Amino acid sequence: MICIDLGSNSLRMIQIDCQTKEFVKRYEKIVKTAELLHNEGVISPAALERILKGFKEASEIFDFKHEPCIALTTEAMRQASNATDVIKSIYQETGLKFKIISPQKEAELTLVGVERRLESLGFRGTFLLVDIGGGSTEIIFKKGHLSESKSFPVGIVTMASKYPSKELLQENLPKELSAIKAYAHAYYLREGKPDFYVATAGTPTTIAAFKQKMSYEDYDTARINGSTLNYFDCMQALQQLLALSVDERTGYVGVGREELIVVGVMIYASLFDIFDYEASVIIDDGLREGAAIWACEKGLKSS
Repeated sequence: MICIDLGSNSLRMIQIDCQTKEFVKRYEKIVKTAELLHNEGVISPAALERILKGFKEASEIFDFKHEPCIALTTEAMRQASNATDVIKSIYQETGLKFKIISPQKEAELTLVGVERRLESLGFRGTFLLVDIGGGSTEIIFKKGHLSESKSFPVGIVTMASKYPSKELLQENLPKELSAIKAYAHAYYLREGKPDFYVATAGTPTTIAAFKQKMSYEDYDTARINGSTLNYFDCMQALQQLLALSVDERTGYVGVGREELIVVGVMIYASLFDIFDYEASVIIDDGLREGAAIWACEKGLKSS
């Protein structure tokens, strides 16, 4: 089974063996799907070209024609006025038809992937999960068998478009994150503060890799999963990344992330104070892994 996650910033794919539930092959590429979304409300031709290029590269790894495939897409396509046309273009080029999933389904599937990884690492208890995406941020609470989530229109691509300078973002970030703060504090009053804080998606995993001096090419999920970061790690990483040349920074964060990583770090760092945690557990698994597990369990053949 191949699961494809087209997000607002990344195109991510994974193959799972449904018999063993083990992940076999992975692929990821920065495509900046939401690059013009804030200003023009559409997926740009350039973004579509990057997406199709990603599929061409991935076709050397995955057999899309003979393997069952589940193709899901999220916030950028939920917002874009030309989403139907873009999905049609991708289908015409690849034969893969994407399904736009709701924020609730996105959170549900992301939780499946993250929770499976946490369990394998021995983590137990209630937790708060944050998924900082390109077009939105999902906040998920898990307590026993119960979970709840909410999606907020704060993403690294959209915030970068809205606030083109570090100073502008810093000035406006408290306002942009105010709804997240209100939601979390209301949950704490009702259910209590969760035992621990978990972060997934490209920003926290990239910072965790940078902290361990891993280059983008040497990225090792086993060393990322279960590692921890705190506010000072974020600030130190930001300072060190900004001191590097563009080429050096790209070597650590990957092509396409060199500009967006600053925005991502600033959002992620702000959440420590909002959620009142000193540190967060980092998990690499997310929507694509959760969707792959879910698809296997449901016995789905293809989208």
